[in-house]
Amino acid sequence: MVKLPGNPTKKRLALLAVGAGVTLIVVAFLLVYFVVFPTSSPKPFKLATSTAAAAEGTGSASTSTVSAGGRWSIVAGSQAGYRVREKLAFLPAQSDAVGRTSSITGAAALTESKDTLAIAAASFDVAVNTLKSDRSMRDEKIHEIGLESNRYPTATFALSVPVTLAKRALTGHVTRASVTGVFTIHGTSKRETFPVEFSLSGSTLEAAGSLTFPWSEFGMTAPSVGGFVNVTEKATMEFDLRLQRA
Repeated sequence: MVKLPGNPTKKRLALLAVGAGVTLIVVAFLLVYFVVFPTSSPKPFKLATSTAAAAEGTGSASTSTVSAGGRWSIVAGSQAGYRVREKLAFLPAQSDAVGRTSSITGAAALTESKDTLAIAAASFDVAVNTLKSDRSMRDEKIHEIGLESNRYPTATFALSVPVTLAKRALTGHVTRASVTGVFTIHGTSKRETFPVEFSLSGSTLEAAGSLTFPWSEFGMTAPSVGGFVNVTEKATMEFDLRLQRA
């Protein structure tokens, strides 16, 4: 059988048409992802010195007359979540991707002396399957990839070493201390030490901080959506916890 040669011009045109179609799809994807639905990322949690200082008068009065020792429980206003840097396949990342939830439970046990307030024990649970960002598509994906919150719906933290804080620096101000405890994320437990900001204003003890780690440290793989949207090899867990006497 003799094979008749094809028309090379038509083949080139067909290949060009396919390439143009793929390019159009990618451009449309980028347009939707970055223009039609631009990312709006909240800033990292940070305690406001001015806010704490404004409450110094009432905070000092309350803590000088009322014992701060005892059990303190999570109250409304607490948040926790993730922060990752998204990166398009061939463009630099526009901004961070941030997901947060207020579905947090837990408590801390505090002991008090004349000049110090010590956090003797603390444990917290975060329902990571309730995390929400500015994109529902991203929220749906992390149920199955990366965090895999369908399989691992809860992340936990348990304090390992007591934290001692000077009451004078803590009451009505922002003070910083190193905290050591065990995080359990994605079914993997790791002992970590990280900085935390504390403030005691009135009847509320607030703690804000973050931990940045390689995905692999907790047995996870950096997510990728269709090969177009990837995240860098490190993720950040961040929190702003508010506690009151139980």
